[in-house]
Amino acid sequence: MAKVLVVDDDPAICRLLMDVLELDGHEVHVAIDGEHGVQAYLALRPDFVVLDVMMPRLDGYGVLHAIRSQEATRVPVLLLTALPDSAARGRAAGADYFLSKPFTADEVLYLIDGVLGHDTGIAEVQAAVDYARDQGYSGKP
Repeated sequence: MAKVLVVDDDPAICRLLMDVLELDGHEVHVAIDGEHGVQAYLALRPDFVVLDVMMPRLDGYGVLHAIRSQEATRVPVLLLTALPDSAARGRAAGADYFLSKPFTADEVLYLIDGVLGHDTGIAEVQAAVDYARDQGYSGKP
C-alpha cells in the first residue's frame, strides 16, 4: 500500500481519485488547492503525488517547484491537465507523468501501480472503473 497525495481543486475529481485509489489499497490524502498541497506534502511525505495544474492560490507548477526544492528523494508526480502546453512546462518543472483531462480511472490506477510496483488485480481495476462510471465520471469516450 502506498501513500498517495491528490492535489486538485475539483471536489468531484478528488472524491473519484480518493475512492478509486482506496479501492486499490492505497492510503489517500487530498488537498484542495496548491498551498494546502505543499503543506500536505511536507507533513505526509507521500510515495506518489497526483497534481492538477490549474488551481487557486498556487498552481500546479508552483506546487511542483516547492516539492522538488524540498525533497531529499524524488517522489513521482503525475500532472493532470486540460492545457495543451502543460506537458512541456510540467516536464521542465520536474513532473514525471502526464494525463490529459478527462482521464479514466484505469489510466490512473495502471500508471500509479506500475510506477510503484503494486500488483493491480483485474478485480480492483474493474471495481474502480465501475465505481467511476456509477459516479457519472466516464473519462475519455
